[in-house]
Amino acid sequence: MAEISQYALDMAAKVEAFVREKIVPYEQDPRRDHHGAPTDELVMEMRALAREAGVLTPHIRADGSHLTQRETAVVLIRSGLSPLGPLACNTMAPDEGNMYLIGHVGSPELKERFLKPLVEGKGRSAFFMTEPADWGGAGSDPSMMKTTCRKDGNHWVVNGRKTFITGAKGAMVGIVMAASEEEDTRGGACMFLVDLPDEAIRIDEVPNTIDTSMPGGHSTLTIDNLRVPAEHMLGAPGEGFKYAQVRLSPARLSHCMRWLGCCIRAQEIASDYACRRMAFGKQLIEHEGVGFMLAENQILIKQCELMIDWCASVLDSGSLGTVESSMAKVSVSEALMKIADNCVQVMGGIGVTDRTIVEQVFREIRAFRIYDGPTEVHKWSLAKKIRRDWRKAQEAAAQKEAEPA
Repeated sequence: MAEISQYALDMAAKVEAFVREKIVPYEQDPRRDHHGAPTDELVMEMRALAREAGVLTPHIRADGSHLTQRETAVVLIRSGLSPLGPLACNTMAPDEGNMYLIGHVGSPELKERFLKPLVEGKGRSAFFMTEPADWGGAGSDPSMMKTTCRKDGNHWVVNGRKTFITGAKGAMVGIVMAASEEEDTRGGACMFLVDLPDEAIRIDEVPNTIDTSMPGGHSTLTIDNLRVPAEHMLGAPGEGFKYAQVRLSPARLSHCMRWLGCCIRAQEIASDYACRRMAFGKQLIEHEGVGFMLAENQILIKQCELMIDWCASVLDSGSLGTVESSMAKVSVSEALMKIADNCVQVMGGIGVTDRTIVEQVFREIRAFRIYDGPTEVHKWSLAKKIRRDWRKAQEAAAQKEAEPA
């Protein structure tokens, strides 16, 4: 297992100091849209401070190389100490995952045009994959994708619908997934990099959702004859599902990192409250029911740290880590839900107000249990693997028994 570099440890310390000292005060800033999400004006103001502090896009080195996943974890957990931290430091979803994907699959020309401004924090991006359920489109099962693309001269033409596209409203770069209609790649997915906004992509609705940390919300939209230059295809035709796997596991894990940071902060706030608040003649934390909840949280936080580090080490070995990231996503998201719920409970009435971030963290974690695959889908996938492994073991045993002595 590769050691975590001093560079990454130093960067993590800088990020933590920046978030605590410069970004936490912004948590009460009223610049929010009608869905409760921070406005781009607020985001860019915070990013200017991050740029000045040397902590903008801290998971990518100056030469364009990414930190290892274990190193990324120590940095992104610190950026998550405030719900605004990832926005300020440019480590947020979906941008962090999109930067990772373009960096690993994009040509030098695509990196220069689309990746560079994202790394520099000049704008936001969106990943167009999920489709409306009432349309029968792709959700957790990407093979159901109904958005299509076809070749037309030196362009591709994309048509379809998408939903829960985080940050589409106000984004400058989009990665659009569509199923190919071409004979040689029929049914295979293609990925396209597009400049946004584009008049062929019409936002139909931005629903109010339980979470409010992501600028632009989660759009439902229609793609009507979107023309994309052939050279803006990300990778090769029909290989989109393979590239999605490149992005999938690290993106799942980075969600775990950021929201762990938020839960660490919520634990700090709840612990401070429990140690200051008096009830029935003593501090709240001295009451077993309260103290045990905070103790349970401390245990769960450590379990999450270890689960993230284990999965990150698998990814750093070169493995896609599909199974391991599913396990981490389930384990961490469920543990974080318990931590957030305990923090709200410890703080009582104040815990359900916006006087602290604890209430928001609870809402965000509840959404996280669904985003990047609901817990039940991951468990179903893991159960399928258990069955496959059992069958292989049975076949191997039968073959060995049939061999002559």
